[in-house]
Amino acid sequence: MEKERDRLEMLLAERGVKATANRMVVAKALSHAGRPVSMSELEEELVTFDKSSIFRTLVTFREHHLVHVIEDGGDGVRYELCHSHHIHEDDDMHAHFFCTNCHKTFCLDNAPIPEIALPDGFKMSSVNYLVKGLCPECQTLNVEH
Repeated sequence: MEKERDRLEMLLAERGVKATANRMVVAKALSHAGRPVSMSELEEELVTFDKSSIFRTLVTFREHHLVHVIEDGGDGVRYELCHSHHIHEDDDMHAHFFCTNCHKTFCLDNAPIPEIALPDGFKMSSVNYLVKGLCPECQTLNVEH
């Protein structure tokens, strides 16, 4: 537990973010989720925090490249900790999977994002590559019914 706290404090410090108690709780919740989570999922997890505190923390994290913001085509955006090795650039881009049944979003860390040839004059800052379908658990449930 102490090791995780140290790791999260170091991650925040690398991005120039002070590790306040609230920020550490939100970072820990994102880390424990193990997948991108919505604002409402964070609210359910962090019942002692008000919505505005969670939102302000996520805004700070986003401004300092501490979270990915994933538009999953479902009920809004999801957040996940970014483990990029660069402060101003995201080298932790990866594909995501959105389950159309349970509406959970999963990281596909080992699925490289295909290179996209942009027309002259365009400059990419991020990629949101999303695959939709059924997750393994929902496939099992659908087969059983």
